[in-house]
Amino acid sequence: MNFKHTLKKEERISLQKEIDFLFAQGNSFIVFPLRIVYLERRPVTGVEVAVFVSVPKRKFKHAVDRNYIKRLIREAYRLNKRSLEWIKNKDTGLLIAFLFVGNERVSYKEVEVALIKAFNSLKEKLQ
Repeated sequence: MNFKHTLKKEERISLQKEIDFLFAQGNSFIVFPLRIVYLERRPVTGVEVAVFVSVPKRKFKHAVDRNYIKRLIREAYRLNKRSLEWIKNKDTGLLIAFLFVGNERVSYKEVEVALIKAFNSLKEKLQ
């Protein structure tokens, strides 16, 4: 995986079949305000790690709020994905879904701290 500070189309999970498989077969844990669902499997696009971000419409009625939170999560992932370089040493890939479980808008710092904790937990669980 190219760990530059970019988030390309190949690094995103976009196939409904792959999303369904992730939620059916994957494991999850919560690092508030995020729920992380992960599965050790090479993504269809051929990269080592592929991500999916979701914010529920039930908790955030306005698309502006949902898009803002998704943007925060994607940006925090983009800037901190170097923490996942250890996955290169494994022969499998990783599918990750970030689901926002909080009830109100949060700051970038809160999302970034939760994401870094999630990456550390993932490393412990998979090694």
